[in-house]
Order: sequence, then C-alpha cells, then structure tokens
Amino acid sequence: MAIRTACPYCGVGCGIKAKRTGTRTVEISGDPAHPANRGKLCSKGTHLGETVGLEGRLLSPMIGEREAGWDEALDLVAARFKQTIAEHGPGSVAFYVSGQLLTEDYYVANKLMKGFIGTANIDTNSRLCMASAVAAHNRAFGEDVVPCTYDDLDESDLIVLVGSNTAWCHPVVWQRIEAARAKRGTKLVVIDPRRTETAEGADLHLPLRPDSDVELFTGLLKWLQDRGALDDAYLAAHVDVPETFRESLDQGHDLWTTARQCDVPAADLQRFFEMFAATPRALTLFSQGANQSVRGTDKGNAIINVHLATGRIGKPGSGPFSITGQPNAMGGREVGGLASTLAAHMGFSEAEKSRVQRFWNSPAIAPEPGLKAVDMFRAVADGRIKAIWVMATNPAVSLPDAGAVRDALAACPFVVVSDVIADTDTSKFAHVRLPATAWGEKDGTVTNSARTISRQRPIFEAPGLARGDWWIIDEVAKRMGFADAFSYKNPADIFREHCALSTFENRGARQFDLGEWAQISDADYDALTPTRWAGAHPFADGKFTHEGGRARLISTAPATDTAAADALPMRLNSGRYRDQWHTMTRTGLSPRLSQHRSEPLVELHPQDAEALDLAEGDLAEVETASGKSIFKVLVTDAQRRGEAFVPMHWTDGFSNGGRMGRLASPATDPVSGQPGYKNTGVRIAKANTAWRGFMVSREAPTLPDCLYWTQTRRAGGWLTEFAGNGDAEAFAEAALPDADAIVADTARGAVRRASVGADGTLGAALFLTHGADLPSRNWIAAQLDSVDAPGAAAILAGRPAGAMADPGEIVCVCFNVGINTILSAIAKQSLTSVAAIGEALSAGTNCGSCRPAMQQLLKRERQTANA
Repeated sequence: MAIRTACPYCGVGCGIKAKRTGTRTVEISGDPAHPANRGKLCSKGTHLGETVGLEGRLLSPMIGEREAGWDEALDLVAARFKQTIAEHGPGSVAFYVSGQLLTEDYYVANKLMKGFIGTANIDTNSRLCMASAVAAHNRAFGEDVVPCTYDDLDESDLIVLVGSNTAWCHPVVWQRIEAARAKRGTKLVVIDPRRTETAEGADLHLPLRPDSDVELFTGLLKWLQDRGALDDAYLAAHVDVPETFRESLDQGHDLWTTARQCDVPAADLQRFFEMFAATPRALTLFSQGANQSVRGTDKGNAIINVHLATGRIGKPGSGPFSITGQPNAMGGREVGGLASTLAAHMGFSEAEKSRVQRFWNSPAIAPEPGLKAVDMFRAVADGRIKAIWVMATNPAVSLPDAGAVRDALAACPFVVVSDVIADTDTSKFAHVRLPATAWGEKDGTVTNSARTISRQRPIFEAPGLARGDWWIIDEVAKRMGFADAFSYKNPADIFREHCALSTFENRGARQFDLGEWAQISDADYDALTPTRWAGAHPFADGKFTHEGGRARLISTAPATDTAAADALPMRLNSGRYRDQWHTMTRTGLSPRLSQHRSEPLVELHPQDAEALDLAEGDLAEVETASGKSIFKVLVTDAQRRGEAFVPMHWTDGFSNGGRMGRLASPATDPVSGQPGYKNTGVRIAKANTAWRGFMVSREAPTLPDCLYWTQTRRAGGWLTEFAGNGDAEAFAEAALPDADAIVADTARGAVRRASVGADGTLGAALFLTHGADLPSRNWIAAQLDSVDAPGAAAILAGRPAGAMADPGEIVCVCFNVGINTILSAIAKQSLTSVAAIGEALSAGTNCGSCRPAMQQLLKRERQTANA
C-alpha cells in the first residue's frame, strides 16, 4: 500500500506516493491527487529512493566522540543552556534551525526560545532564501501572505520569471508553465543576467545587469503611469500611496535611462513594458535572483508595486508570486521561525507579545526581534552568544563568509547539532550531536510556497536511537523546568496548539488562521489531505492586513554596487544545479543525481576566459574579499561579460574546492537581513597544475594532498577527479596502493593503475596524465556496477575490447540518456522536436527538467545543418 507524503526538497511541495519494498527500500511516484504537482516529479523527487539508506547516518547521541544515551545527552544540553542563561542572560543562547524541519518541530523550538527562555535568538536557514520576500509582503500587505497559487500558472496570459532558473530549480512549476504556453499561448519573459535553460525558451529574455531589478520595475511603473495604464480606481479604493511617490517616478526612470541602468537594449525593454501593459492576466514569479541581494526587499516591493498599481492582484492568473523556499520554509514562517517575527504572523508589539504570552501561559516573552542568521554567527564569534543549537542545517557551508562561521563555532563554549548525518562540516564543531529522524521517518506537516499544508508521513521506522526533532526539543524543555508546557504526546498535539494560536484573538485581523483544525482528532490529523489556508486569492476582496485594510506602495531604492565597492574586477553570481540540493547531504547519496554536473564549475564568457588565459576544463582560482576556492572552468556565451557563476552545493565532504560559501559577501539587506549571494566582487586567475586525472573506486578514496579534488557517487562506487603538481607516480601509488595492474608511460607522462579481482571485477582504477587526453569516465565507472568482467587490459585501455558507443555526458537523469545518444538519434532518425526525442529515447518524458537542454541540442544541430 502506498503512503501519501510530501517531497523534502523545494517549496513547490510536491505530493509523493511511496511504496515500501524492503527494510530500507521504497518505490517513489508522484501523487496525482496533490494540487501542487498532479502526479509530476522532478529528477530529485523521482530518485528519492536512492537516498533513504543508512550510510553516514547519525544513529546515537554523541558527546564529543563517544556514544551516549538519550538521558545523558539531553541532561547535558539542558544543564549547559540553563547555566549559560543563568550566568549571561537569555540573549547568550541561540537556535539556528531549518526549512527541513516540519512545522511541528519548528513550533516547539520557537515556543521554547521565545516564550520560555525569553529571547528571539532563533533564526532559520530560510533567512538565506526567502526573508526578503517575507519583508516585502509585510511592508506591502501588512502580513506575510503569498497572494497566488500554482493554479494561477494555468490561467495566466503572461508569466514573468525574475531571477529564477525555473526549469532547473522548480521543474514541476516549469512543466505547468510549458503546459500553459501550449494550451493558451501564454507568453514568457525571463529576467536574469544569465541565459539559463529557462531563458533559452522564453519569448523574451532580459539579461539585466546584476541587482538592477528595482530600476527595471520602477521603470515599468513609470512607463505605465505615463500611458495612463495604472488602475486609479483600485489604488483609490485599496492602496495607500506615499505623497511624493508619483513624483519620484519622474526622477530618472524613463525608458532610456532604465535601459542604461539595467544594461539591456531599450527596444527589448519597451517590448516587455508593452507586453505587460497589454496583458491583464500577468503573473510575476520571483525567486533567489531577486531575494539574495542587499536590496532584496526593495526588489520584492518594486514588483509588488507594479501589481498593486495596476490592480493585477487577487485575481486568477495574476499577481506577485514568491516561489522561493525549502519544503517547509512557509511552515517556519507560520510559526515564527524567523528571528524577526514572534509567532503565527504576529510581531513584537505590546499587544501581540501579551497575546502570545497569555496563550502559552509562559514565564517570559521575547521583548524584541532577535539576531538574524549572519548577525547571529557574528555574535557567536564575539562571545555574545555562548551556546548555540543548530538543527537540520549546515551553516559552516551555506552561510556567507563561511570561514568566519567556522572560526565562530570553533570558539563557541557549547555547540549542539541535531542532524541525520553523523559527519557534516558543521557537526565537526559540536560538543553534542543528537540523531534526528530523516525524510521517510518524519511525521508531521509542511506548508508549500502556495500556502498548501501537506502531511509528511513516515515510511520507515526510526533507525537506531534517532528521534523526531520535536521530541528532542520537548525533552530538553522538560529538563529546563518547563514540563507543564512541553508534554506533547505526538505531532497532532503540537499541530492542534499551532492552529489554536493562529486563531487566538484573531477575529479576522490576519489572513493566517487555522482555527478550523484547532480541535482536529488524531485520526483526522493522520488522514489530513492537502489543504490551503486563505483560499486561492487572499486579497480578492481588496482587503489587506494593514490597519485600515489597505495595501501600501513602498518607495524603493536601487541596490548598492557591493561588487564595485570590493574593488575587484568581476562580479560573482551563484545558484543551484539541476539535480542537486543544498549541501548534498541527501542528493549526494544518489548516483543518478550526480551525473548531470559532477564537478563545481565556474562559468565564464568566452572573451573573459580568453583574457584570463583560461580554456574549457582548466582550473581557476576564484577569490573574493571573504576567501578563495578552486573550480573547473566552463566557457559559455550564456554568461554576461565581466561576470562569473558558481554553484552552491559543494562541501568539504565532496571536494577541497568548489566552496561557494567561502566566497560570498556577508553584506545583507538592511530590512530583511538576507545575504546578497548574487553579486560579489571577484578576481579569477588560472590555477596551474602539472597533471590531472580521475579514479573510480568502490569505496571513497583517501587521497594524498593535491591542489584539487572532487568526488561524486556512481552506481557501485565513486568517481574522483583530481589535479596537482609534484611527483605524479608517487601520488598515483599513494592514492591506489594495492593496484595489481600498472601502466606507467614516462615519456608521455601517463600513469594508469587498476585493482581487479580474480573474477575480473573492478575494484578501482586510476588514470593520470601530464597533458594527454584522458579516457571517457562513463564506461570505466560503469564497470563498478557491471556483472560482466572486462578484465585488466580493457580497464587500463579505458575502453571495451569490442566496439561500444559512449553515451556521453548524461542529459536525462531519469532515463540515463547521454548527449551522444541524443545527437545520434537526431541525426539517424531526423528528429526535429523535443517530443520526438522523448518518443524515441524516453528522454524528457518524466520530470522534464532536461527538455530545455534537448531544445538547445536541436537548435545547435539545425544551425550546423544550415551552415
């Protein structure tokens, strides 16, 4: 029997049907009854079954490096937090939590910190992705309410994507956009400095200068005002406009000035303005490219201003739609998981503090907002925070200026980490590690970016001594003397209380009101189906949460050019890869998900690469004011000149290079506190190496020191890339000491070593060269999982004895289809569409995230044929 649950990745919040097939095995499919995805899944959700094993799991409480029982570990955590508070006050402790927590976990953590310890020093890694959207909603609407749902995608005539590579980062949303374009001719505009896979297929792509979004949308508003295209009746009835707002639009926001500020052709900008003006059903989806900025809140408000001023809100197919977030970023926002909110969409006014304290019957209430993420770890560094508990996240990698974060954790007197993985970059600094349940074991609820609450149900029993995060927090609270308020029997108990707080003395003052579930039974909670709060269009009646019921236009300012302020020659952007998630503690377990992009790449425009004497495949040292790291070079004209792009995922566990967290500026938005990951000053130079190579192995190897290495999963083992200087043969011997087949070509500077079993099966193989080409990784890595014995000679040759086609770099992860296979099918079968490729090879017929790449291949082949 299939268990209906929710995907643990992005904020789309897809429904999943999980059928357990063994002790730790499961079949995954999309839930056709879930409103977010209607049965569709992306590559990450499709391959969740590869991530549920127990490899690397933390299965027992650890005090230092020794195992401990729960009572000993919990007693120690409670005692150290109590002692720290007694000696230094409530502000000396902090929780840093995560959108990977369930709502029930979040609720208990927030209640303990803000209502019983008495400080708001609890913040979440959601601060890094959607805090600016929250602040923009609060400023415009009076409450953090996303005014759209995914159903609006189906009814829109113009979809504007701002700072979102949707085809990669939200593939299920992308499929709905594709369907709307095919069904109703919906137009698509992509606003992004990079020509991403999403931008490739758009009707219009505006490759704006980084951080110029405020100028663009203010320019749009000015253009609409000049043409009488604002909805003056809606503004008069429902929106407060600052006295000088309209006049301020006349100051440097004409079309030509805006085009120069954004560095886009004026004709393209005018085309966008005309499309927007002519399309009442216009939906603007904004994501990390807008939020992760030192003016992210103003970017959100500039977008919202346009929708409010034209009345394009609260109606089907239109509105400003924030699609950021983790699987439960919205749930964390609901309970008050951000340091800047109290609880249940309430802030820190005297009335709200009194209301929440009376509801909790708590001995204390946080008097004011707490420290936001970046400031929280600065407070750890300077000793203001002396005890910190990190739950379900990895700030030693993900926070900007991550080197400083590591120094802070190393100096902190008491660090607790709750996690599912035993060894992470952050847990290395923990005095106590607590084993939490993972996806597939968790029991509770999550809320997606469209305000839909879904049940996340357990598929497996909790392994070892792992426990739910809510239980761990509850037990610590009891030991701190708060047993009367923390005696929950199950997640349903917490959910009922959460719902009751949302409706307590609400009386319609806030859209967020879950009162209808405040008395839900355990059985009904277990059977809860996806349900949305505040309906399809919360502001359909024109009533907003601000006092007086009116929305507000917000005066905005352009972003400060932090990259220029760093006095470094280029700008650095960052983001996600298609098949990976955060710091890869989950997706890194999947061999399938490691094939599309197996190394961290720095993407450069061809002219920048030439000026820097860099070629495709070279190694480059990428340096900012915060730190430096090494990446492999990808040369692409999809990148703007003078700018570079790197991924966010790599950690010390997967590479000694590729660490974006070392590079990002710690500068934050002054309103939201969200870091500006997308625009950091950077210097790039060639990293010279004498040799390079790779190794496939059944076990992750321990390499001797070298300039660069990175490793990813492959079926049956690992693929490790490396490069360095010094004695190549000594390095190869140390990396694979038990080789029983060796070829060393001193003249050509090549070394090949292999360990092959008596039955011919491959244990490991290493290939190293001083400059010659290396063999294809694909066939060699495939031998780790092969039932046929190729033999040492074939392994060292790097190819099978007989002819066999190399599928090439994997394009479609779902069906393991490579670029060479696709190109061959296009040529031999005269394929002319993505649908035809799908029919021939199945590629692109599941999650669809590879379809833009296949469209590019078709375009390239047509151009070659016509040349």
